[in-house]
Amino acid sequence: MFTGLIEQVCRITSVNRIAGAVELGIDLGKLAEESKNGDSIAVSGVCLTVAGLGGNLVRFDVSGETLTKSNLGKLTAGSKVNIELAMKVGERLGGHIVQGHVDGVAKIKSIDKRGEFADIRFEAERELLDQMVAKGSVAVEGISLTIATLEGNSFGVAIIPETLKNTTLGEAKTGDVVNIEADIITKTIKKQIEKILSQRQTLTEEKLKQLGF
Repeated sequence: MFTGLIEQVCRITSVNRIAGAVELGIDLGKLAEESKNGDSIAVSGVCLTVAGLGGNLVRFDVSGETLTKSNLGKLTAGSKVNIELAMKVGERLGGHIVQGHVDGVAKIKSIDKRGEFADIRFEAERELLDQMVAKGSVAVEGISLTIATLEGNSFGVAIIPETLKNTTLGEAKTGDVVNIEADIITKTIKKQIEKILSQRQTLTEEKLKQLGF
């Protein structure tokens, strides 16, 4: 379980492709001191298990299923990734509940810089957008963000200077593909309402409004 508050931006040191899977090597720096084999660590929003440790270098095995759902298959040696260690019981939940189970990917449609702030719009599939609500939470590359707008085939977020400075979004470019995890609370409510409706129809933001949400 994670919070979406990134602890460090780290670099990929090696990428080995083996029979439809990938072995990633990442330099975790000081975070490696808090890690051990079997630990869960969010790598750009994807929950991975530590498979090996050697100094600051940590190895992760990435399955074919994870590669199809995320952008991890596009990483190369030198790529930067957002890192968050698993949340400790009893700590403050500063972001929102993030599982590290990526629902899919989105493409950066536009970046509008406003001084030290930025408004970023992401283009995504309808299936992914239907799991979101305006002013709700979303994890982008593992970063806990608030959905500012939902329009057509895209959603927008407002990024503060602190986030731009301390995550990979500070170097993001139009056209980049990013990992997306919709809020688990929103997804759970959506599924339960669909069961209540007992109809074969997709629950959208408009239908939620009609139901009083």
